[in-house]
Amino acid sequence: MIKYFERKFALSEQGAKDLFKAIIACTLTDISLMLPVGILYLLLSDFVSPLVGGKQVTSNIWFYIGLSILILAVLFVLQWLQYNATFLASYKESATKRIALAERLRKLPLSFFGKRDLADLTTTIMADCAQLETAFSHYIPELIGSLVSIILASIGLFFIDWRMTLALVWVIPVALLITAGGKRWQDRFTIKSKQLQLERADGIQECIETVREIKANNQTESYLARLDELLVESETSSIRVELNTALFVVSAQMVLRIGIATVVLVGSLLLVNGLIDFTMLLLFLIAASRVFDPLASSLINLAAIFSSMLSVERMQKIECESLQIGSDHVTYDGYDIRFDRVGFAYAGGKTVLDEVSFTAKQGEVTALVGPSGGGKSTVAKLAARFWDVDRGTITLGGTDISAVDPETLLSNYSMVFQDVVLFGNTVMENIRLGKRGATDEEVLSVAKAAQCDEFINAMPQGYQTVIGENGSTLSGGERQRISIARALLKDAPVILLDEATASLDVESETLTQRALSELVKGKTVLVIAHRMRTIAGADKIVVLKGGQVAEEGTSATLLAGDGVYRRMVELQTRSSEWKL
Repeated sequence: MIKYFERKFALSEQGAKDLFKAIIACTLTDISLMLPVGILYLLLSDFVSPLVGGKQVTSNIWFYIGLSILILAVLFVLQWLQYNATFLASYKESATKRIALAERLRKLPLSFFGKRDLADLTTTIMADCAQLETAFSHYIPELIGSLVSIILASIGLFFIDWRMTLALVWVIPVALLITAGGKRWQDRFTIKSKQLQLERADGIQECIETVREIKANNQTESYLARLDELLVESETSSIRVELNTALFVVSAQMVLRIGIATVVLVGSLLLVNGLIDFTMLLLFLIAASRVFDPLASSLINLAAIFSSMLSVERMQKIECESLQIGSDHVTYDGYDIRFDRVGFAYAGGKTVLDEVSFTAKQGEVTALVGPSGGGKSTVAKLAARFWDVDRGTITLGGTDISAVDPETLLSNYSMVFQDVVLFGNTVMENIRLGKRGATDEEVLSVAKAAQCDEFINAMPQGYQTVIGENGSTLSGGERQRISIARALLKDAPVILLDEATASLDVESETLTQRALSELVKGKTVLVIAHRMRTIAGADKIVVLKGGQVAEEGTSATLLAGDGVYRRMVELQTRSSEWKL
C-alpha cells in the first residue's frame, strides 16, 4: 500500500506513510459521526417502548447524558488526530517535495532546461506542489476515508436490515460511476487550461523582461492586446473546467438524493406491512443523512483528485528524467582538456560538432575562433559537462569527464561569460559566491586584482552596496570585472572565457584584460573570441567551421597559411577601417 501511494501520488516514503495514517484518521472520524445516530436510535427506542417507572427514565437520561459527553470527547480527539494527520503532514510533505524537485533539477543536464521553459518549471515546483498539498490534506484521505467508513457502516446496517440497507446504498456506486465517467472530459479541459495558464505566465514574464524593447519599438499597445487575449482565453478555459466538473458532480449528487427517497419509499412499505417499526425507519433516515452528506463532498474531492493527478504526472516527468551522475572521488594527471573525435547535436537536431579533436594544455591559452554557428560555445559547454557528448570522449587530466559527478567536475572550473549573472545582494556577497566561506580580506584582494576596487569604493556603501537584480545598477564593464573577481576567488585550475570582453568599451576592455591576465596565470585556459586581436598572443588557436576543426596552430603559423583564420583576420582589418 505504501509503495502504491508513492508511485501513484509522487510522494516520498514518509509522505506515503503519512497519507495512510491520514486515511485511517479520516475513516475513524467518519465512523465516529455515526455514533450520535446510535444514541438517538437507543433514545427513541426507550421513549416509544413501554416505561416501567419514573426511576428507570431518570436513570436512562443520565446514561444518555454521560454517553453523549463521552462521544463528544471521542469526536474531539479524533478530529484533532485527523487535523494533525492531514494538514500538518501535508505541509511537511509539500516542503519535502519541493526540495526533492529542486535537488533533482540541480542534477539534470542542461539539455533538460532547453525543453522546459522557466514558467513551466516554476509552475511545477510551486503550483503543482501546492495542488498536491491540497489533495494530500483534503481530497485523497477524505474520499478514501468516507468510502471505507460507508462500506463498514453499510455492513453494520446490512445485519440490522438488508432491505433497508440496499435501498440506502444502491445510489452510491451509480454516483461514483457518473463522477468517474467525466474524467476523460475533465482531463482534456484541464490540460488545455494549464497550457493556457503557462502561456499567460510566459507572456507576463516576457513583458516584464523585455519592457525596454517593447517601448523602444512602439509595440506596447499591440503586445498588451495579445496579453489581454491570453488572459481572456485562460479565464474562459478555467470556467469550462469548472462547468464540466460541476456537470458530472452535481448530477452525481442529485442521484444521491434519490437514495433518501428510496429509503422513505421502501421503509414506508415495510412499515405498513409490519416488517419494521417506526424507530427502524427513523434510524435509516438519520443514517442516510450521515452517509450522503459526507459522500456528496467526497464526489467533489474525487473530481479534484482527477485534476490533481495531472499535476502529479508533471512532477513524475521531472523525476523520470535521467540524471548526470559520476564519481565524487577523482584524481587527475594534470589539467589538460582533450577532445577526441567528439560529435554532438542539440535535442536530436542537426549535428553541431562532428569528429572534433584537439588538446588544450595546462599552462597554455587555447583560443577557439571561427564563423558564427561553428560550435565554439558548444565546445566550452561540453568541456564543463553542461551537456554530454553523443560520440567520442572529453578528458580532463586523462579522466573521462562523463564518469565524473558534474558538481565535482565544476569545482575545477572558473567561468567568465559575456552574459554575466549577478544577484540582488551586496557586492561582497556576489564576489564571495566564487568561494564559500571566503574571508572579507580574500574578497578585497581579488577585487583589487580584478580592477574592481576603485568603482566599488565609489558606491554609497562600498562593498556592502546592494547592486539590484542581476547587477542592474552597474555598467557592463563593472559587472564583467565582478565576474572575473569571483573567478579569481575560486582559483580553479581550468578557466573558460566566452566572449568576456566582446561588448565592452575600450577603457573597460583594457581594465578587464588586465584582470584576465591575473586570472589565467598557470591555468588551462580555453577562450572563445571573435576579435582576432584579443587572442593573437594565444599559445594555440583552434579554428572551428561547420562543426569541425578547420585548422589549428599559433597565430603566426595560421597567418602564414591561406585558411579560415587568415581570411577572418583580413576581414576584421578591413572592417576596422570602415567609416560613416
